[in-house]
Amino acid sequence: MNISRIFAIATNGFREVIRDRILYVIGLFVLILVLASRILPPIAVGADGKIFLDLGIGGISLLGAIVAIFVGTGLINKEIEKKTVLILVPKPITNTEFIVGKHLGLSTVLLVLVAVMTITYFALMAMLGIAFPLVSLVVAIAFILLELALLTAVAMTFGVFTSSILATLLSFGVYIMGHLSRDLLQLGRITENPSIEKITKALFLILPDLERLNLKNEAVYNILPSTGELLSSVVYAILYIVLLLTISILIFSRRQF
Repeated sequence: MNISRIFAIATNGFREVIRDRILYVIGLFVLILVLASRILPPIAVGADGKIFLDLGIGGISLLGAIVAIFVGTGLINKEIEKKTVLILVPKPITNTEFIVGKHLGLSTVLLVLVAVMTITYFALMAMLGIAFPLVSLVVAIAFILLELALLTAVAMTFGVFTSSILATLLSFGVYIMGHLSRDLLQLGRITENPSIEKITKALFLILPDLERLNLKNEAVYNILPSTGELLSSVVYAILYIVLLLTISILIFSRRQF
């Protein structure tokens, strides 16, 4: 695996996504926050600061997830439709370099996107005089980036073997179920039905447990988990990303163009 070729693919992918006007998402985020700063004080007296905190970090997470899924599912299909993959694959570029480069390119776009939204979020709170736990929020946003990198890997895995529309629907399904997998596991236990319990256990084991990377509520109240828990969640996310990218590479290598 050649690092320079991966970097070249990632750089090209980064420029391509940026050219798709994806940064308009930042404008939407700013608009939401500005409207919230005007609407919340009159209708949420005394609680507007807390709501603004929740809204801002929730908006970063949701908008980032939408970009990761919509763009990620089309990363490979777009190359196939434009026939550029026919030029890249025969060259000394391996399937691994192609997939890893594409993932790295979109992950970098998401990093820039989240960084700009975070700076805007902090600046607006400072202007409005809203107190916020800086370190806890930065940690939570770092975990949002990990979740987005994982979602990108999910979207790419679906995107390499099915249409962009179906891949998008499946990716959103994984996103929703990944945040509900613990509740599903608990529901299976409550039903006391062995069949349902087996299904919920299987879903919990197969689907990524995205709640492990969801620190938004803890950050707002400045009560983050222990360092050990945070490190185990980082390792979990990285291993899951590696697994998904490996599956993507195996499927992509068997595709006929």
